[in-house]
Formats: sequence, C-alpha cells, structure tokens
Amino acid sequence: MGLSVAIIGLGVMGQRMLTNMAKHPDFTLKVAWDPDQTACAKTASEYAPIEIETSAMAAIERDDVDVIYIASPPVSHRTYAIAAAKAGKVVFCEKPLGVDIADSRSLVEEVEKYGVPNAVNFPFADSAAINLIESRLTNGSIGDVKSVDLRLHFARWPRGWQHSASWLSQRAEGGYVREVGSHYVYLIEKLFGKASLLDASVKYQDDPILCETHFTANLKVAEDIPVSLVGGSGGVGPDRVEFTIWGSKSSMRLYDWVNVQSTTGEQWQEELQHIPDRREDGYVRMLDAFSNLCTGKPNQLPPLRAALSVQEMVEEILARERQ
Repeated sequence: MGLSVAIIGLGVMGQRMLTNMAKHPDFTLKVAWDPDQTACAKTASEYAPIEIETSAMAAIERDDVDVIYIASPPVSHRTYAIAAAKAGKVVFCEKPLGVDIADSRSLVEEVEKYGVPNAVNFPFADSAAINLIESRLTNGSIGDVKSVDLRLHFARWPRGWQHSASWLSQRAEGGYVREVGSHYVYLIEKLFGKASLLDASVKYQDDPILCETHFTANLKVAEDIPVSLVGGSGGVGPDRVEFTIWGSKSSMRLYDWVNVQSTTGEQWQEELQHIPDRREDGYVRMLDAFSNLCTGKPNQLPPLRAALSVQEMVEEILARERQ
C-alpha cells in the first residue's frame, strides 16, 4: 500500500504532487482538502478512491495517514506543520515556511521538538543537473569559482498557469523573489555554504498591495565568491531563469530549472542528453528521496531549518525597498 498521504492545498503545487505521487509505488493518496470545493470535486474524480476531508485539521488528525504534504498559501504553513508534527506525522512542506520570520522560527522549533521527519520541497536537493554541478565542483574540473549569478525575467507575474493563485501577485505572501528566487538561494547555500547579504534594491508596484517588479542583490559566500542576483517582470518575450557558475577551468549554466550546459571556451555544450525527460526524472528523484526520509534511509532532502535560512535571506532582500 505504501505510505498514506494527506494533501493540504489543491492548487498548482498540490495538483502536481497528486500527479506524481499517484505514479510512485511508495505512496498511497489517502485524503485531501482545500477550501475550493471545485478543486476538491476534481481531485475526488481524478484520483479516486482518495477522500475529501471536511477541514485541514480533520485530514491531519486521521489515524490512517502517515504523511502530511502542505501546499496551501504560506500564511497557513505554521499552523498545519505544527499540528502535523504534534500528531506524529511526517511533515513535507512547500516553501516559503511563512512570511513572518518569527513565526517561521517558531514553526521549525516546534516541529523539531516533536522529532518527526520533516522536509521542504526544494527540487534542487536531488537533481541530475545539480548533482552533476556538485561533482564537477568537487573534482576540480570547474577550477576556482570566480563568480556566480542568477538572472530572472518573467513577462507576466504570476505566470499564466498560476492565475488561480491570486496571492502570488501580492506583496504580503507572493512575488517571484519568494516563489522562484528562494529555490536559488537554497541552491547557493547547498553548493557554497551559508550566504550573507551585502546589498539589495527592490522596486515595488505603485499599488502597495502588489509584489515586486525588479530587484538586485549581492551576496557573500565562503572564500568571498561574488554572487549576484537580478530579476525583473514585464515586457514581452520568453521567461528567463538562468543560474551560472563561472570557473577558471570551465563554467556551468543551469537554465529552465532542469537543463545544464558547460563550457571551456567559446561554445556552451549541452549536458545530460542521455536523460530524455529531465523534469520527470526530477520528480521521481524527489519522491524517491522523500520515501527514504520517511523510512529512515539516507537522503538529500533539506529539513525545515534549511528553508528557514533561505527565508531569512529572501525577506532581508525584500525589505530593501528602492527609494
């Protein structure tokens, strides 16, 4: 039967997790909940015999559930994660942990107090592309890292497929620095250790409710490697999500999340061409690692505390409003 799972939140991320867990032999979709009854009805129809509970707490407190996956908006994460830990369940949470640093610290401390396995869904934790980059950093083929940069641009934010999540457009919980940038802050700390913020500048929309349009930030990591982050939204054209490590022997570029290139000169060479569907490969890796976490086996998934470090950095950046 596999580990039984309750899914809290049936938006984009909840639906994505449903799709992938339904195909994985180690998990059984037991129960779900969302305040949107249309989403609940759709889930009940497509993933039968999954049950729809009357509330998030009812789903969390069920005796026949092993794992609580939290895909609701960030403001609710603390309540659900602590309730799940108190109930002795494995906690698997989307990022960010919240939008209030004090609340997120409390979330981490409370969950850790109960001693349950816990993780945050950062796909870069176990990715073919990231594992390749790590191996080349370790074996010296990149050489000395001269600099690292992240370049983001979104013609439209939220992206079209996120239209139902209105909170993503709002300054209180959303914005692409939290939603996308946090993955790369996690990646920077995974590859190079704890980062500190040197300076940042964020431009917000005129409407104080709405999220950022542009930002820049400079970070410091071990050995004084310069790390620069730049992002924007608006205009026409394809989205840009590009992370580059510039080395003295070779450089590596991660683009569109799952694709990686390397260069020792004038041209970029595509890597990982033996993996036909790198995105699907990433989903399988993530769930394999999560299954290992649940059953006490070695895995690379980051605990909630790692996500707290990321959130602290992201919120520090977002506080630097351009004057």
